[in-house]
Amino acid sequence: MLVLGIETATPQVGVAIGGHEGVIASFHTARDRRHAETLAPAIQFLCSQTQLKLKDIGVVAVDIGPGLFTGLRVGLATAKAVAHACKVPMIGISSLDLAAFPARFSDRLIVSTVDARRGEIFYATYRKTAGGIQRISEPHVDHPENVANQLAAHSEDCLVVGDGAQRYAETFENMRGVEIGQEGFRYPNAGSLVELAHPRALREEFVPASEVAPLYLRAPDARINWQQRERS
Repeated sequence: MLVLGIETATPQVGVAIGGHEGVIASFHTARDRRHAETLAPAIQFLCSQTQLKLKDIGVVAVDIGPGLFTGLRVGLATAKAVAHACKVPMIGISSLDLAAFPARFSDRLIVSTVDARRGEIFYATYRKTAGGIQRISEPHVDHPENVANQLAAHSEDCLVVGDGAQRYAETFENMRGVEIGQEGFRYPNAGSLVELAHPRALREEFVPASEVAPLYLRAPDARINWQQRERS
């Protein structure tokens, strides 16, 4: 079963195709957050390079966030449109799961982060398992200083990955027992999306397109700004 993975929760746009043999091909770009202009041509390019057609896809996997509001809307809308056109089911996976997946070989506590803007990060914690990784805390949004204090209180060796860790590196880099993942761990990866979605597809853990919803964790900036204007 071929999986089309669509990832747009961060400044990076990612598309990948893969199946039982792993990731066949992937495309990623992180330029100017032009998600809407980039995504559809990226899917077309990947299909042409792999000599596959959308009708060959058996399931559409999509990053449901948390992440950039505009990017998430573009990714979800495109994924649902492709799934509807191809009459195939969908699988939604969190951006934090995707950011943590490449670190699955680490024996440290894995802290996956996504830059939430406005001085905050989305984050969740994970541990290595025989089959990959397991999330051991629910996704939250908080200031990086508060997250750092929580990690210090646990006194456990940690690997902090994601663009939230990169942006607020000064908050984490001098902490005892804490390592910051390097550039390869910066953004969620569409290839990881395909790798995580494929075994779920084999188990038929599908979700109807109408039930695939973004994981925001907080209200959009525009709504927050409007509420602040009403109070002023």
